Amino acid sequence: MQENPSSPGDVEEAGDWWREAVVYQVYVPSFADSDGDGMGDLRGVSGRMDHLAALGVDALWLTPFYPSPWADGGYDVSDYRDVDPRHGTLDDFRELLNRAHGHGLKIIVDIVPNHCSDQHPWFAEALAAAPGSAARDRFHFRDGEGPDGSEPPADWQSKFGGGAWTRTADGQWYMHIFAAEQPDLNWENPEVAADFERTLRFWLDLGVDGFRVDVAHGLRKDLNPPLRHTRGNDAAPLNSPPQGDDHPFWDRDEVHGIYRSWREILDTYEPPRIAVAEAGVSATRLPLYTRPDELHQAFNFFHLRCPWDARSFRDVIDTSLEGARSVGTLPTWVLSNHDVVRHVTRYGLPKGTDLAAWLMSDGREPAADLDLGRRRARASALLTLALPGTAYLYQGEELGLPEVADLPAEALRDPMWERTGRTLKGRDGCRVPLPWQEEGPSFGFGPGGGWLPQPKGWGGYSAASQSGDPESFLELYRTALRLRADVRGSGGLEWLPSEQDELAFRRGRALDCRVNLGRRPVPLPPGADVLVASDAPEPGGLLAPDTAVWLRPSR
Repeated sequence: MQENPSSPGDVEEAGDWWREAVVYQVYVPSFADSDGDGMGDLRGVSGRMDHLAALGVDALWLTPFYPSPWADGGYDVSDYRDVDPRHGTLDDFRELLNRAHGHGLKIIVDIVPNHCSDQHPWFAEALAAAPGSAARDRFHFRDGEGPDGSEPPADWQSKFGGGAWTRTADGQWYMHIFAAEQPDLNWENPEVAADFERTLRFWLDLGVDGFRVDVAHGLRKDLNPPLRHTRGNDAAPLNSPPQGDDHPFWDRDEVHGIYRSWREILDTYEPPRIAVAEAGVSATRLPLYTRPDELHQAFNFFHLRCPWDARSFRDVIDTSLEGARSVGTLPTWVLSNHDVVRHVTRYGLPKGTDLAAWLMSDGREPAADLDLGRRRARASALLTLALPGTAYLYQGEELGLPEVADLPAEALRDPMWERTGRTLKGRDGCRVPLPWQEEGPSFGFGPGGGWLPQPKGWGGYSAASQSGDPESFLELYRTALRLRADVRGSGGLEWLPSEQDELAFRRGRALDCRVNLGRRPVPLPPGADVLVASDAPEPGGLLAPDTAVWLRPSR
């Protein structure tokens, strides 16, 4: 047996609930609608709190519910210290917080510090002010190139397609890594830093338990003239690491000073609050965001992007554990979120499928093998939940929801659709409102329809239809999360002897996890005592392809 050097036993401290927690991402617009306007809201989340408590998670991460024109699903914030009327009121948020805490659940809220909405009062002030003014210094305004300034200051490309610079009426240009309606903030301006510290304290004083930091690796930029050209580097898929070092606006060393100051604020509260970084950086750089005086966690997108291959998963697991251990923490594990193709569908696509190209189709070129995808999704759930660290679940993965790839063009809301000339459909397919019931308006999402159309038969995935069915996704997750409670604090990961296409590891005295990622059945240990299986083992004590099992350790 090989002992993994990344044992968490030497880093876990009493009261650090987040180190081996399960956090459930609530994409607020699509979770539950209480008032029938088709848009999910905070009262809807409160009304489904029993489902979340019964599932067995430890915390909820709420995506932005702040006032927003909704150019990018709420990630274009016009007021960081209030609630958008379509999602409710501050009193609704207080009630949600109280109900969650009453169920023993923590609440993490999104903070969006890289950019704001073009409807934010600051940006309106900047547009009305003169070039070089203090109001414009809160953003990145620059003169254009060429004799009349009609060319953008650099050829940087937006993550959503098209250029990353937009010209104003007076001829200057402003920078936006994402949509033109999301101007980037200038974090060299002390006024910006001070205002976000006020925002942190506002929500912390209300009682939130932490923050998810959007685009954590993008806050500091090098815009010293002449601006560098980076075409082909900056328009990579969301959550992907930048190519090369010393990028002008990704993963700059200066960003860490911001998080050290935030950590000081978080630690003044009792108990201390936490923050998790959304940082699309290299595996080498990712641990820097979670040093002891910075943020607590960072999303592990390498696990999400890992191909269905035993060697690849083992490499990602070892690298993630070692990187986290180097800064005295534990990794996170993510399979899906609101920015990527749901993994039931992703695992069912042919090996090597270009997901960007696939999102230009209606889901038929190539078609996903959903039976295969479901088997792998169930197996990956047991793999992920057995690993040391924190697991982040995306709403609906406990129901086995697939991607809705054939949304009609007129329904699409993702800014990628327009900014790519209506070629890239974007992320709406993973954001379709949840089904709660087999029948009825929007399958129980709300009294009326949802802001995105749900496909026929969507109710078959509903929580109501799966509850009590021992072979359902929902009951698999409930069982695994209940058993996972015995794993916490049980020590590190110890690799066990395994077949070529199999992963096998032990977590202390709590469980052995075995995953068959190959095409042929593999033998289970003689006398194996099965705790939970993603699918039933085959006759003769064989673990079927694309299947995972938790066993009671033999010693």
